[in-house]
Amino acid sequence: MQDRTTEGWIAGLIGMTIFSGSMPATKLAIAGFDPLFLTAARAALAGLLGAVCLWRCRASVPAPRDLVALAVVALCVVLGFPLLSALALQGMPSTRSILFLGLLPLATATFGVLRGGERPSPAFWAWSAAGAALVCGFAAHRGAAGSLGADLTMILSVIICGLGYAEGGRLSRTLGGLRVICWALVVALPVSIIGGVITAPAHWGGIAPSAWLGLAYVTVFSMFLGFVFWYRGLALGGIAAVGQLQLLQPFLAFFLAFLVLHEPVSSQLVLTALGVVFCVIGARHFSPTVRVPAR
Repeated sequence: MQDRTTEGWIAGLIGMTIFSGSMPATKLAIAGFDPLFLTAARAALAGLLGAVCLWRCRASVPAPRDLVALAVVALCVVLGFPLLSALALQGMPSTRSILFLGLLPLATATFGVLRGGERPSPAFWAWSAAGAALVCGFAAHRGAAGSLGADLTMILSVIICGLGYAEGGRLSRTLGGLRVICWALVVALPVSIIGGVITAPAHWGGIAPSAWLGLAYVTVFSMFLGFVFWYRGLALGGIAAVGQLQLLQPFLAFFLAFLVLHEPVSSQLVLTALGVVFCVIGARHFSPTVRVPAR
């Protein structure tokens, strides 16, 4: 059991690392694409990729009760969160979104209780709240401005994303992370394809290469590969527990910016990141044990 839990944390860490580029990539993409088209296009393209994977794996059609849950996953993480976060980023810089993503582990843990049947201890909630406070406090101190409408939209996106993570993590205990995200993308295909056609740009020539790069990243990595690892991590390590890894996401993004773009990293960032790591370790220590049925 301990080996599977460790495997879940490793898979979750890989997924979270992939997700760390989502907000900057989305910011790049909406500079050239309308948020509605971006949401539909990334879902449709990833859905076609998911359909190919299911065909190659000869995956059987899920049971009716699982199809309903997959529809919830599709509504939340395939369509809902990408659209709402893209709309919010029109009114705020990507750095401000960190303030709200710091609440995502708490949202995921809450829905892990409601939908995943997990029962974290009070100590777990204390460590989780402390980590969220550190991330939110750091983001607020940076002082990035945003509008009230964008802030409320981002809060709603976090709630929806937390539900989608928890529901997908629960399903992955029996279906596996790859099948969950593939089927969720396929379930959303009729909506995403029609939406992409309706909202497609009238002219394609003036779209910057950076916008295309952003679309490619959120399609292949954020919408597909990241979820394969993330849902496996949630299933094996626990929705509430592994969800705390999201606290590290903004700091990883900052350090990647330092390595790739040579942007400065402040001592405050390093100290806050170390504090968050400490909180994640504390939450992991007090996290509930998850039993994953054999498939």
